[in-house]
Parts: sequence; structure tokens; C-alpha cells
Amino acid sequence: MKQAISSLIDQALNKLREQGYLPAELSYEIQIEATRDKKLGDFASNIALMLAKPLQQAPREVAARIVAALTPDPKITRVEIAGPGFINFFIHSENFLNVIPRILQEKQAYGHQIQEKPERVYLEFISANPTGPLHVGHGRGAAYGDALGNVLQSQGFEVHREYYVNDAGRQMNILALSVWLRYLELHQQDFIFPKNGYRGAYVITIAEHLREHYQDSLLKPIILWWQNIHPDEGEPEGDKEKHVDDLIQAMKNILGPSAYGQVFDLALDEVLSDIKDDLKAFGVCFEHYFSEKELEKQGLLQAGIERLKALGHTYEKDGNLWFKASEFGDEKDRVIVRKNGESTYFASDIAYHALKYEKADRIIDILGADHHGYVARLSGMLEALGLDPSHLSVQIIQFAVLYRGKERVQMSTRSGSFVTLRELREEVGRDAARFFYVSRRHEQHMDFDLELAKSKSNENPVYYIQYAHARICSVFRQLKAQGLSWDEHSGSEYLDRLSSEDEKDLCETLGRYPEILAQAARQYEPHTLAHFLRLLANQFHTYYNSHQFLVDDLPLRQARLNLIAAVRHVLQHALTLLGVSHPEVM
Repeated sequence: MKQAISSLIDQALNKLREQGYLPAELSYEIQIEATRDKKLGDFASNIALMLAKPLQQAPREVAARIVAALTPDPKITRVEIAGPGFINFFIHSENFLNVIPRILQEKQAYGHQIQEKPERVYLEFISANPTGPLHVGHGRGAAYGDALGNVLQSQGFEVHREYYVNDAGRQMNILALSVWLRYLELHQQDFIFPKNGYRGAYVITIAEHLREHYQDSLLKPIILWWQNIHPDEGEPEGDKEKHVDDLIQAMKNILGPSAYGQVFDLALDEVLSDIKDDLKAFGVCFEHYFSEKELEKQGLLQAGIERLKALGHTYEKDGNLWFKASEFGDEKDRVIVRKNGESTYFASDIAYHALKYEKADRIIDILGADHHGYVARLSGMLEALGLDPSHLSVQIIQFAVLYRGKERVQMSTRSGSFVTLRELREEVGRDAARFFYVSRRHEQHMDFDLELAKSKSNENPVYYIQYAHARICSVFRQLKAQGLSWDEHSGSEYLDRLSSEDEKDLCETLGRYPEILAQAARQYEPHTLAHFLRLLANQFHTYYNSHQFLVDDLPLRQARLNLIAAVRHVLQHALTLLGVSHPEVM
């Protein structure tokens, strides 16, 4: 209906332009909003207020000229000018009711769009280093990314979900070192564990599996290799970074490439397998887990570096190869190959994004808040490669802070407080976790109340929404128990019996669902679905509490059953897009 009203206003403005009332060069944007007070109509536009200043006329005078130029439409019962110059539209109730048979006919396809030539979207999210379990911060990116992918698919996009596995960097070497040191401890080797090592209990578990698989074949006495190692933090001239780097190099030297690879691969496989299992239980699946090591194996890493060289965007200094990032909006130039021959993460990003550009029309990177400064860097990198930066959209996920009521949960592995996504899911359930994560705009900080998420009350939004669906299912169970039947065709013939404000409000909200979906896809904001669901559930509960459905009046009964069946379809569909279940009994 918004689109129809917008078209009517546009036609009226074109008439006024032809009459010379509007300057030919005057630009404008027509905005239509649903009114909060139905006494003021169903929809309103502020176009007159927007045009008043450039026309140098009173808003109400402009509104009067626009209303006079409107073409009569049978869907609109009347148009009024209100307040300082708003144009309010009153819609014939029949137009709201038409949404019911449409939903019942289209079912789960309601709100979907079909693209004649589907735009290919490469959606990368989470991409946490495989050095340990996913934590609650990763959970927000997982819920957002998966819901966004579902929304985009509903609008006809061809979505490829990918997890970029950072399995070739320094952090992975630290994980391998940590596992091997715990393996040595299991063989009664005595030493001080490095401060920069991974200390989680999962490392000990992996070390136990390493011992089971390789027994004592990887055992090397400490005295043979813990020499000429830079002191750790807390010791004289200590440096935890240099200390752990020296240990990694010593480990590689004494084990050799084959044995080191055995430790590295087992640690990687176990952590990545745990991540995949965790995400599957969270309802998140990827088409592909892309290994960073593949960039080098396939020659893509070197190809990206050579491409920058050929374009004249690199130089050598202090033995390092530098990218002239400052010429493309970055605060400083960036090293892409160190003097020891090792490439940096930035070189990997160059190769990875060049590959994604070959496979997709649109690329969406979902990054954590700690990567905020990386957005301009990525854009500059693409520009340097001769790729259109506008094809890339970077969405930043802000942090989630956990609370138990009013008390903040200290998310620290040392304190013993839980920090993993798995523990969160086990405490509050998958549905609550996913819904709470997407209930706010992803760029905003969010407070996650654990007690609220677990509560079975109207204050818990996911429970409140699911309960609306369960209530509708209970009505149809009662219908069957009473030996009554529902005739959808008959109900469609009697929709004019739906005359209450509650019924009109529900129909209006149902009619807005396609627009909400399209907006969520266009703006990458699945949280708008969460807001929509809360509104729809609230309207249904109000309707449920004030009306009877299984009434003796057969035409009215069939019409109301059609309406709540339509509500059920939309609740199911929107919850499914957010990765939340829709139970029939609660």
C-alpha cells in the first residue's frame, strides 16, 4: 500500500510540475509511514513539509495543492491534511483484508522475491582463528551473518556463506607450541609454561589426544632445546612475544617439518572440528570453510603480491616488501612480505579478496568491532588492485555484554566465568541466544540478560513471540477436539466479517511483511524482523485476549481462522529466517 500511495503522490507532483507549480529541477524523496494514531488515518506523508522551504510557501498550502492534484483511488476512502502539513490517507478496510488470502495461497513464499538473474553474494562471517572454542562475541556475528544470509536468499539473492580459516599465521604456531608443551607435561617434563601460550583446558585435551595418537614419538627432553631462548615476561629483560617466538622456532628445529606438522595438523583439526560442531548446534552452516593455506598452495598469494608489484604499488625498505597503502587512504604503508620471506595477513587478504571478486557480484565481510579501522584499509587495497570497492560491504559487529539481571558477568577464562558460545547456548537455549543476538542493530553495543533470556514470561521477547505461534496452534487443536472444521475457501468469502480494529491492525501489519523483508535485505538489518515479530505477536495476543475464535457464527469463525492461520504462516517464516524455532506447544 505504501508503494501505491507513493505512486499517487508522484503522479500528483508531476501534474504540478507540468502546471509550473513545481520547478523542473526540484528533486524530492517521497516518504510514506504508517500512522501510530489511527484517528489520523492509516498512512501519512511529510512531502509537503519537505517541499515547503524550496517553494517558499506554507506546508499546509503545499499539502492542499498536492491533495487537489491526487487522482481518486477506490482503495483510499479519504485524504486529510493534519498538523503542520502532513497528508494522511485512510484506506478502505477491504484492501487490508486482501492480504489474508494472499498469505494462505503463497504460504512460506509470502514476502519472497525472485530475481531474473540472481545476484551472487559472497557472505563471509565469524572467521575466528581456529585456536580455541568460539566465545560469546563470535555468537553475535554467527547469528547476524546467518540471519542476513537467510534474508538475502528470501529476496532472490544467490548466497554463498564462507568461513575463512586463519590456519597459516603466528597464532596457529602458538597453538601448536601450547599443545606440544602440554604433551610434554603429560610425560612429566618440568618447565614454566609461557605466558603467551594458550592456557585453556581444551589445550590439555588436545595434548592427551596427541599422546594417544603418537604415544612418545614426539617426546624431546627440555634440556635439549630450551636454551638460548629469550626470557619471558616477568623475568629480567623479559618479553613474552620474543619468548614464544623463540620457543616456536626451537620446536620446529628439534621436531623437524614432519613431526611439527603432525602436532600442528592435529591441533588445527581438533579445534576446527569443535568449531564446526558448535556452529551446527547453533544452526549455522557454511557452504565452504576456506583454508588460508590454500592461498599459498594454489599460488594465489604470490599472484596477488605480483599484481601489486606490476601496478607499481609496492617498494622495498629494510628488507621488507611494502604496500603503498597511504596512497589509498590508509594511515600508513603496510608490510606484505617480511625480510624473512614470510607474508603478512595483509598479503593474504589481498589474495583472498581478489579471489572473491572473481566469484561474486557483491561481497559482504562481517567483522568484529576490533576490526573497525580495517574497513578503509580493505577499500584502499581493492582500489589498488583495480577492483571496484563499492562491491564490498563491511559490516561491523559490536560487542555483547552479558548480565545476570543487573550484575555484569565477567567473561574471563582465568576467573572461571563461562565465555564460550557452547556454554551460553547450553544455559539459555539456541532460540533465545539467536534471537537476543539479532534483536538490536549489529553496529550497536548490546546487553545480553541471561536471566531474561531463560525466563518464561511476556518480558522475554522470544518466549512472547513463540507463545503467539503456540496459541494459534492450540486454537486449531481445540477446533478439531470440538469436532469442528476449518474451510479456508469459505473463510475467504466471509472476510468482510472482520471489522474490529484489532483485525484491521493485524492485517495491516501482515501486509507490511514483504516491505520489512525487502528493507532488511537492502540495509543488511535482520534486526528489523525481530522488531516486526514483537509487534505482530503483541497484536495477536491483544486480539486473542479480546476475541473468541471458535464462535457459533460460522462465517465469522471461518474468517477469523483464516486470519490467525495467516498470522501463523508469517510468524513461522520470520522466526525461521532468524534461525529460531516455532513450537506448537509451550
